[in-house]
Amino acid sequence: MTTNQGTYSIGDRAGLLWTWWKGDVLPVLPPLPDFSVERAANLEELALVMETAQDEVLKLMQAGHEPYLARMGAHAVAVGWSATGKAAFGGGLVTFQVPSQNRYLYYFITLPAWRGHGIYPRLLQYILRHECATNERFWIIHQAANMASQRGIERAGFQLTSAVHFLDTGGLGLLTTKENKGRALTGAVLFGLPLIEKR
Repeated sequence: MTTNQGTYSIGDRAGLLWTWWKGDVLPVLPPLPDFSVERAANLEELALVMETAQDEVLKLMQAGHEPYLARMGAHAVAVGWSATGKAAFGGGLVTFQVPSQNRYLYYFITLPAWRGHGIYPRLLQYILRHECATNERFWIIHQAANMASQRGIERAGFQLTSAVHFLDTGGLGLLTTKENKGRALTGAVLFGLPLIEKR
């Protein structure tokens, strides 16, 4: 397939790209008893939920990325990150600079015992509400096989902009439809990826 950046052969789907822009609808989700979210600062608690080293958590925070921790009562049950500055996805295959008034949401984990309770979409909506006062656009990607993430992102109110595909060049590209092309083009510029429109 051809774009204004060249000709590519489309490979397997790697994931899906979603976005929420200030002014988009936020679906109403029923209250979840004992649910709360906070901007987190406790390295030990974050590392425990993320199952990683405290040094890794500190590195993300020093890069300007902000962690949010969801609780059920007193229990820390999920975490998610909001990135400014430099960010990456695809195991480092794509690195990019998050522009002003944009946020890239990533590294969401819900502890296994708490999955299926609707925590993920509520955590996403909290971040959107908390950060939309100073930011206009939010972006999130999930792996193609992760249907649980897809359901949570949809429930939170994000709009699908494009599919992320492997290309014959060894990189990634965005495959979109005519209806989604406007937002997909904005995403392609942000991530530095070629945009390919479905025929």
